[in-house]
Amino acid sequence: MSNLIYPTTNFKATETLTIERGDGAYVYDNEGNQYLEGLAGLWCTSLGYNNRELIDTAAEQMSKLSYSHMFGGKTHQVGMDLADKLTAMVPVENAKVFFGNSGSDANDSHVKMLRYYFNAIGKPEKFKIIARERSYHGVTVAAASLTGLPPNHTHFSLPFDALGVLRTDAPHYFRGALPGESEAQFVDRIVNNLEQLILKEGADTIAAFIAEPITGASGVIVPPAGYYEKVQAVLNKYDILFWADEVITGFGRTGNDFGCTTVGIEKPALMTLAKQLSSAYMPISASVIRGDMYEAMIEPSSQVGVFGHGYTYSGHPVAAAVSLKTLEIYERDNIFAHAAKVGEYMQKRLGEFRDHPLVGEVRGAGMIGAVEMVSDKKTGAGFEGGAVGYFAMQACQNHGMITRAVAGNSLAFCPPLIVSEAQIDEMVEKLGKALDETLDFVTREGLIAA
Repeated sequence: MSNLIYPTTNFKATETLTIERGDGAYVYDNEGNQYLEGLAGLWCTSLGYNNRELIDTAAEQMSKLSYSHMFGGKTHQVGMDLADKLTAMVPVENAKVFFGNSGSDANDSHVKMLRYYFNAIGKPEKFKIIARERSYHGVTVAAASLTGLPPNHTHFSLPFDALGVLRTDAPHYFRGALPGESEAQFVDRIVNNLEQLILKEGADTIAAFIAEPITGASGVIVPPAGYYEKVQAVLNKYDILFWADEVITGFGRTGNDFGCTTVGIEKPALMTLAKQLSSAYMPISASVIRGDMYEAMIEPSSQVGVFGHGYTYSGHPVAAAVSLKTLEIYERDNIFAHAAKVGEYMQKRLGEFRDHPLVGEVRGAGMIGAVEMVSDKKTGAGFEGGAVGYFAMQACQNHGMITRAVAGNSLAFCPPLIVSEAQIDEMVEKLGKALDETLDFVTREGLIAA
C-alpha cells in the first residue's frame, strides 16, 4: 500500500486497479488487461488517450514557455487567445473568462466573484445561491456546499448557512414524481416550490441559481421538457442570475456545443467549464461571467489596488495551449456532430435495457447516459445502499469495461467522443453481461422482488 490519500475512495478499498497506459478509447492495467473506457476517465477524456497532436502541443509549449503567471498585469498570448476563443463560443453576453485548475475551484471562483460583483453594485445582502438536491458542483469548501450529495457532506461540517446555500428540488421525474403526477405537473410543482423558496428568503438576498444542464455524478438526470424554460422565467421575474455548471456537459458531450443548447438554457450569466476543455490532457478550468459583471468590478479592484483572487496556475501556458489545440480539433474534425450521431446510437442501444428485469430507468442525451437498477420493476423501488451498484460496476470491469456507479445504483456511461458505433456495441455487450450477472447476484441474495 502506498502513502497516498486517495480522492473519492473508500479507504478500505484502495488500489484495486492500477492503470498503466491508454490508447484511443481503451486503457490497460499493469497486468496487460484492456478496458473500454466507458466513462472517459471522469467524464473528461473526450479525444481519448495518446492523441499525438495534444502531446506534441504540450511538448512544444513547454519548450517555448513552460510557465508564466498572470498576476500583476503580466500575461501571455496563448492564455489571451484561449479566452478570446471561449468568449466567441459561449452563450454568455460579452463573456469574460477567469482560468483555474478544476471544476471545483472554478465554482469556488464564481462564488467569490458573485459576492464581489454584488458588493460592487451596492447590494451586499444579495449573496445567497440556490442549488438543487442531487447536484454535483465540486468538493472545495464552497463547491461542496453547493453540491447536493450526502457523501460529499458527511463528516465535513460544511458552512452551508454562512455561504448562503439554499436547496431546491432535483428535476428527476422518475424519483421525484408524486403518484399519478404527469411530467408537466411535476415540473409545475417543483418550479412553484422554487418560487416559494425565493419569496420566503427574499429575492433581494439571492444572487444566483446554479444547475448542471444534465447532471453527472448524481445519476445523469435529464429534466423533463419545459423545466428550464419555466425556471428561467421565475429567475428573470426576481432578478436572479442563472449559473450553468457545464463542467461535464460542455464541448460536445450532449451532442451540441454546450448542454445549455441541448436543454434550452438561454444566455446564462455565468458558466463553469473544465474537463473536456483540454480533453483532460492538462488541468484547466474556466469561470465565465457576463461582461457587465466584470465591468462593475474594475473600479473596486483599482481602489483596493488588486483583484485579490487568483491561482498560481491560472491560465497556465501549457494548459492553455493544449486547450486551444483541443478546441481546434473539435472544430476541424466535426467532433460535436460525430458525438451527436454516435450519441443518438448510444441512447438507442442503452434503451434496449429498459425491459431488463433489473432496470428501472434508462436516461441520457448525446454521449452521456445512465441505467438505474431497481429492486422492484413495478414500483420502481430502489436498492438500499450502494452494494448492488458496486457489484455491477465490478462486473463491467471484469468484462473489460470501466464505468462508474453513481447515485447509489445507477451505472453511468460517458465514453470518449471519438468512439465508433462498433465500440458502443462493445460497451452494450459488456453491460448486458454485467447486468445479467448482477441480476443473478440480487436474486441469490433475495434483494429483488419476485
